[in-house]
Amino acid sequence: MSRHNNLLDAQKACLVVIDVQERFAPHIDQFAQLVKNICVLAQSAKILNLPVIITEQYVKGLGPTVAEIVEACGQTRTFEKNCFPVTGASGFDAYLKSLDRSQVIVCGIETHVCVNQSVHELLAQGYQVHVVSDAVGSRNPANKASALAKMHASGALLTVVEMALFEMLKEAGTADFKAVQALVK
Repeated sequence: MSRHNNLLDAQKACLVVIDVQERFAPHIDQFAQLVKNICVLAQSAKILNLPVIITEQYVKGLGPTVAEIVEACGQTRTFEKNCFPVTGASGFDAYLKSLDRSQVIVCGIETHVCVNQSVHELLAQGYQVHVVSDAVGSRNPANKASALAKMHASGALLTVVEMALFEMLKEAGTADFKAVQALVK
């Protein structure tokens, strides 16, 4: 069965979690829900055998990635950075290329800074980028909305957690479907 090219495919996708660090918690709009949604994505990535990459911005000042996300991700590769786009982190581009995945699922913070710049750089490198709109956040909801609009206008595909996961599952009734369904309920 042929599928539309804009649908996510677990064989082609990887997940990038951008800068969801402890010190952002009191400042990001709906931070607890954001973390919950990213954890569902990360746990589902394990079920679907998607590679997961975590980035951390200026760890000395912003602290490490939130513990629940690290736990949900399991085996992953983490890149520390001081630049805004993930592509500027030493070794990131080479590692991403080594995964041989054409679709990048992006979540994290802040939507209008690091996420926005990362998405644009990944698009420029030829990746199909899926931004999970209920798994990105900013301090100000208006900043998030503007960033989502700009990324979409530039060619990024907007999705939500459940849409992304069920696209990759493709069908109901499988063991993977049941495992992921339990996470989203």
